[in-house]
Amino acid sequence: MKRLLSVIIVVMLMVTSFVPFAYATEEKAFEGDSDRIQILFTHDLHSHLDPFKVDGEMAGGFARLKTLIDDKRYDAENEGIATLLVDAGDFSMGTLYQTIYEKEAPEITLLGYLGFDATVFGNHEFDYRSIGVSNMFSAAVANEETLAPSEIAFGMTEGVRLPEFLVSNIDWEVNNSEDNMLVKDALDNYGAKEYVIIEKNGIRIGLFGIVGQDAEDCAPESGIDFGDIVTAGKETVAKIKAEGADLIICLSHSGVWEDEDKSEDEILAKEVPEIDVIISGHTHTKLDEAIIHGNTHIVAAQEYGKYLGELDLVKNEEGRWSLENYEHIPVNAEIEEDAYIGSIVDRYKAMINEHYLAQFGYEYDTVLAVNDVQFTPFAEFGRVHEEDTLGSIIADSYIYAVEQAEGENYEKVYATVAPNGTIRDSFGKGEITVWDVFNVQSLGIGPDRIVGYPLVSVYLTGAELKVLAEVDVSVTSLMSAAQLYPSGIRWEYNPNRLILNKVTHVEFVDENGEAYPIENDELYRCICGLYSAQMLGSVTDLSYGLLSIVPKDKDGNPITDYEAHLVYDSEGREVKEWYALATYFDSFPENEDGVSVVPDDYETPEGRKLAIDDKSLGAILKAPSKVMKMVYGIIAAVVVLIVLIISGIVCIIKRRKKSKGRA
Repeated sequence: MKRLLSVIIVVMLMVTSFVPFAYATEEKAFEGDSDRIQILFTHDLHSHLDPFKVDGEMAGGFARLKTLIDDKRYDAENEGIATLLVDAGDFSMGTLYQTIYEKEAPEITLLGYLGFDATVFGNHEFDYRSIGVSNMFSAAVANEETLAPSEIAFGMTEGVRLPEFLVSNIDWEVNNSEDNMLVKDALDNYGAKEYVIIEKNGIRIGLFGIVGQDAEDCAPESGIDFGDIVTAGKETVAKIKAEGADLIICLSHSGVWEDEDKSEDEILAKEVPEIDVIISGHTHTKLDEAIIHGNTHIVAAQEYGKYLGELDLVKNEEGRWSLENYEHIPVNAEIEEDAYIGSIVDRYKAMINEHYLAQFGYEYDTVLAVNDVQFTPFAEFGRVHEEDTLGSIIADSYIYAVEQAEGENYEKVYATVAPNGTIRDSFGKGEITVWDVFNVQSLGIGPDRIVGYPLVSVYLTGAELKVLAEVDVSVTSLMSAAQLYPSGIRWEYNPNRLILNKVTHVEFVDENGEAYPIENDELYRCICGLYSAQMLGSVTDLSYGLLSIVPKDKDGNPITDYEAHLVYDSEGREVKEWYALATYFDSFPENEDGVSVVPDDYETPEGRKLAIDDKSLGAILKAPSKVMKMVYGIIAAVVVLIVLIISGIVCIIKRRKKSKGRA
């Protein structure tokens, strides 16, 4: 009898232990509230699958994000409230996980595991060009159909459910190139849509995705033509409304800007007022309060998964939706990590070591140096036009890497530049690992199809180097990504002078810190990343010919194919930007423990970009640039014309007076 009683108790315990699990996963028996909805959202995750440091504290991480999402959904479902989970693009590119982007599609696959309903392109999804996008989608579809050993260990019986992929403003007819069709076929294979209607608790939600003009400009190698977001928005919304949607949401990788007239998502909200919600990606903005135009709510939750955005809406008397709650929920160390998602992330780390870092002789946690320098935190980096030691150490690493790669065949590098727009993170104090270095210089891919932008060797005249300095000083105020951080060269400028005429002096600086002059007509070898070289070549067109930079080969011939001028090491391998920085850290003098130490020299700026704040008339007018000489010439011509006109009028008046006197 006692034995039977024990068996009964054990069985009862086993049954009751499964009750919470069943309750949490079954569909609710009661109807939900069709007048309320909770929208959870992210954007600009940039391959940040792991937690990372923000002001000394750990933030983000998909395992924590999963726990937070599940908790929010569970609470909402208990109240009968519909929950939607969406992402607004740039889910990839930014950490070492992007190195398996084409083979494993870890970013979009994990969006599926986290339960995202939909996502959209960002410009960085095209960093590996059309073939990279195509390979990523193929890998994602394969992941949907197969199970990994870790998944089986967690009791999984089916593959991941991938999020809907939405894009409504690709103009396939304008461009039917091979690259374009490659992306189209990949999207068709994935099952991408122009828009989708999802029903949640009786609410018919229309979702569509767009990519804005600035984002398109930031993906010069995409091969894709994105149409006008307003035109596409109007056409797509009309289709969604025809299907009887109760709520219309746009996943926009366009962004918001300080200038409302140039703020693409605000323009969209004004021009397509039927949109209820715009999830605004691309500009990495954290909108503490929703921007509201009419009945359209624009929301944004910064970058990297630091926050989970939450927008709670309630249907109003007009049949539209009113804001009930809007907040950014920190994804921090207080949130427990989901063990299952953590196991998948760990599997991806092993792949990174095996398939990518092994060829460089590194592992992701290899310590390159210890650091006690206070580099600018990334949240503040590049916000002000000034010399920054983070940019300086990157630019310095390019010279070091070329010297090491070329050995006895090294040809002098006079100058290097690292633009703000290609620097993606900063360094904290303590150990600096391969992981940290890659995150700082994580963009791009080379013609070798190995991740990372390679270094490029170009030649510029002395006059063009002075124009380069002017680009940094004058254009940065209009576009912060254009700010340049130099090595081997320095410039002085007066912020009180007119735009395109601010630089007053440019000179070279040798390894001992001694300055020497630049000759306007001489050719000088310069080093930068592949993307940066391409941008240098576009300065003339972008400035409508006011500024002219034509990158050349050593014989002075204009370069048309930058990939033909890459820097290679002695074994014929492309020298990657991030690898240049890694080896530079590894080269610093070692401490007693045999670990390289970042020099204190990088604690303070050394005068590579020096502002001379002189408001005197002489300082403002002296040594005008070529552009200002043209402006002065035009002004002089206008003044002469005005004088001639006035003189003519005076002569006419005098003649008329004389005529009247004779009469």
